[in-house]
Amino acid sequence: MRIVATVSAIALMTLAGVGAAEAKGCIKGAIIGGVAGHYLAERGIVGAVAGCLAGRALANRRARREVDYGSRVRAPDPGYASRGYPRRDYSY
Repeated sequence: MRIVATVSAIALMTLAGVGAAEAKGCIKGAIIGGVAGHYLAERGIVGAVAGCLAGRALANRRARREVDYGSRVRAPDPGYASRGYPRRDYSY
C-alpha cells in the first residue's frame, strides 16, 4: 500500500508541475533522432533526446528569422522638410 501511495504522490507532483509544452520542432527531431540513433549506434533514446534538442533549436532559430522587424521601426524623421523652409532651386 505504501508503494501505491508513493507512486501516486510522485505522479501527482509530476503532473502538477507540467505546464503547456512548446513542442515545435521537438517531435519531428525526436523521431528522426531516435531512428538514426537506433540504426547507427543502437542508442535510440539518446538519439531521440538529441534530436528533440536539435529540432527545438532549429525551430527557435526559424521563429527568430520570421519576426516582423518593420513593426518596431519608427518612420524616419523628415528633418527640415516639415518646417516649411523654402526649397532652393539653383537652375539657371
